[in-house]
Amino acid sequence: MDSDQANGQTQGTGRRALLGAAVLGAGGAALGLPGTARAAGHGGRGLKSLPVPTIIGHRGASGYRPEHTFGSYELALDLGADVVEAGDLVPTKDGHLVCRHEPEIGGTTDVASHPEFADRRTTKVLDGVSTTGWFTEDFTLAELKTLRAVERIPANRPHNTLYNGRWQIPTFEEVLQWQDEQTRRRGRQVWIYPETKHPTYFRGLGLPLEERVAKLLRKYGKDGRNAPVILQSFEPTSIQRLNRLVDNPLVVLLSSADSRPYDFVAAGDPRTVADLITPRGLREIAGYAQGIGPTLDLVIPRNTDGTLGRPTTLVADAHRVGLVLHPYTMRNENPFLPAEYRKGGAADGYGDVLGAFRTYFATGIDGVFTDNADTGLLAREDFLNR
Repeated sequence: MDSDQANGQTQGTGRRALLGAAVLGAGGAALGLPGTARAAGHGGRGLKSLPVPTIIGHRGASGYRPEHTFGSYELALDLGADVVEAGDLVPTKDGHLVCRHEPEIGGTTDVASHPEFADRRTTKVLDGVSTTGWFTEDFTLAELKTLRAVERIPANRPHNTLYNGRWQIPTFEEVLQWQDEQTRRRGRQVWIYPETKHPTYFRGLGLPLEERVAKLLRKYGKDGRNAPVILQSFEPTSIQRLNRLVDNPLVVLLSSADSRPYDFVAAGDPRTVADLITPRGLREIAGYAQGIGPTLDLVIPRNTDGTLGRPTTLVADAHRVGLVLHPYTMRNENPFLPAEYRKGGAADGYGDVLGAFRTYFATGIDGVFTDNADTGLLAREDFLNR
């Protein structure tokens, strides 16, 4: 999903202090202990069966483990996430789908320490942006499996570097198998929320994503309307293509209001995200998708000083045409929070994230992506018990 990261001086802050309490809180809610509230679903099957607000583990539990690893995914479930974003899908040279935040893997794997791959480092134009590094489409799956995942934003998450090198890059097929295994082991249906990354770019390379996703979903019997797999993309045409291939719940991701989806850029469509979030644009999206995943700033814009402004009408407008909203991304660290919820200046320090969650929940959103599922569950419990 989003690629934002913050820079700053790293300081030890005891940032894990919330974790133990959060695990207890999540467990209490799951067990229905006194003093806890159960999140209600919309009522129904499939997407409507999920608790509201839904807590979605963003790339797993990426606040505590390197993102898009089975260590991150499993911890998200341990912490109580309702859905796990497993994963951001990009292809290999030989056509396999793997889970990486971006096709450029210099910042999320140890590829730079592999001399045998030094000559793979190159510069490409990715969605109009010149990008230098190592790209999944230049590696076979067997080659990628020799690499190990590392923490993407160590300045904000120095503790996560403890786990650098521990896990391989998962494939989407392995994720689907893992989903079934975890569902059996935990005695509850595990949901996942994969994303097609840069689909126009990869289609241009002869590595189209949507057909590969659909083939694997059909193979594992997960291509139905009530299947526990929600598909998402920043490119509306990717979602439209998926809508013709499978019956899964579909979500259009929305970046800043002045941005243009890259498929629009490639097709010469002048519309921006601001056009897509008008009542007319939302009605169009509702014709082929069940939800939207806007940035939190589209729900509550930030003022010039970084504090929160007045909520927009996006939640009401989307609900009016039957769309659910799963905004992104809540993170515990100060640099990612609205200014009034920050505490101190440490880049890895936690702010008043529970207060920020409460403010966003009050807008009526149906769920939220978070790097810290345990914190999200505590915040939901507080909100429902208010």
